[in-house]
Amino acid sequence: MKLLMTVTDGYEEVEAIGTLAILRRAGLDVTFASLYSSQATGRYGVHVDGLVPLSEVDVDDYNMLIIPGGPEYVVEEKDPSFLAMVKKFFEEDKYVAAICAGPTILGHLGLLKGRRYTCFTSMDEDFGGTYVDRYVVVDGRLITGRSCAASIDFALAIVEKLLGKDKADRLKESIYY
Repeated sequence: MKLLMTVTDGYEEVEAIGTLAILRRAGLDVTFASLYSSQATGRYGVHVDGLVPLSEVDVDDYNMLIIPGGPEYVVEEKDPSFLAMVKKFFEEDKYVAAICAGPTILGHLGLLKGRRYTCFTSMDEDFGGTYVDRYVVVDGRLITGRSCAASIDFALAIVEKLLGKDKADRLKESIYY
């Protein structure tokens, strides 16, 4: 199982790096990719290098797309290749996980219609689905998280969905959650 997490400048550090750390702790194979280069600077100045440029990624190799939030969502929403990739994951019925501002990208693409989801509460619009006022909502192969405060629950929901409840419970114990 291969997971792809995409960021660009303005990514929310807690949602991206916190989620990445939990997923890798669980033994999942996560590629940390940048929209345009091999580096990105987060909303609060955390700079990461060694990212895989999205142009070098074969999305067909991945089973899940993870979209952290933060002001980066504005850039992602304007990038036709990023939007095409998101649609491809949905069309191929692959897993998609998005947190905070990330689900709004899905909503603007019409991908939340008929689905249960959460997102940063003030960013919820009429996306044609059912907004659920919870930290994390799982609807089939879609996992959404509300905010950076939900990052651990979001990551653990991904672990549970992909590796099972026992693995997620063991991971919770190992981090004293």
